[in-house]
Amino acid sequence: MADSWERARHILRTAGLDPGRLAHLAPLTGGTYNTVEELRLTDGGRYVLKIPPAAAVPGMRHERWLLVSEAEFYRSATRVGVPTPREVSAGDDFLLMTVVPGDPWDGTLTGAEQAALRTELGRQVARLHRVTGPGFGYPSGALGPLAPDWRTAFTVMFDAVLDDARRYGARLPRPVDAVAGAAASAYGVLDEVTEPCLVHFDLWPGNILVDRPDGQARIGGLIDGERMFWGDPLADFVSLALLGDIRNDEAFLAGYREAGGRACFDAPARLRLALYRTYLYLIMLTETVPRGADEQQERWVRQRVAPELVAALDEIEEARRPHSR
Repeated sequence: MADSWERARHILRTAGLDPGRLAHLAPLTGGTYNTVEELRLTDGGRYVLKIPPAAAVPGMRHERWLLVSEAEFYRSATRVGVPTPREVSAGDDFLLMTVVPGDPWDGTLTGAEQAALRTELGRQVARLHRVTGPGFGYPSGALGPLAPDWRTAFTVMFDAVLDDARRYGARLPRPVDAVAGAAASAYGVLDEVTEPCLVHFDLWPGNILVDRPDGQARIGGLIDGERMFWGDPLADFVSLALLGDIRNDEAFLAGYREAGGRACFDAPARLRLALYRTYLYLIMLTETVPRGADEQQERWVRQRVAPELVAALDEIEEARRPHSR
């Protein structure tokens, strides 16, 4: 349906809501893949509607059926009391959900507010990591069925991004085969992960809403769970400290541990973190091609993300190198 209003009314009807009450429809910015719209009804109801791009639009292999994963994330988060949108209705080509209060985390927060929010966020992420799935990998099935072990699942995930990098001719700071070889040399540490936990994998500040219901800053909700997978909880620490090191985030780690989260940074854990950093930064560098990133975004990725990918690969190679005594 080319007309957004007609499409929205059809979806409201599918959800059991009166399409005649639709009073407002406006695009929401900030997303990079799906079309996102806000719907307001005459009775005060507010919803967010997500529509995937047309099948002909280029994308990454793991991005097929993202809304399946997003709906799974919201259902799972609700089970442990983490504030997120609630799924209202979903189909093969849409996800309708409730609105959660707040605005994206930004630079207007005071230092004290940020520390308190990071501690609260740590508690919420620890609760997310209590949720376990039926297997490892993307619940959307974009890369095939869930795997019985994490090494198998992560290898499939990583190989898919490498395939995208080759297919799109992504500008990487190292050859694709060199990236593949470095990562493969460390896959043995993945065998330490034996339970498939809920991983959001996109918890940068833009996906954390901050609300002030009584004047005090609180987390209103965690959104955009479309990148979620069942895997190693440690993987969430990459986007939570995007282009940084979660070990320096004392407030977050205090809340995470207080709520029962395990945050161990021994040698195998650091090596797994390096693998997950490599995976995310490889995605960020590769996706600029199918997204048609502008010159400013291209420059930012080359200047900020590429060095972090190199640093992660260096860490893997250093850890796997035999040391002389």
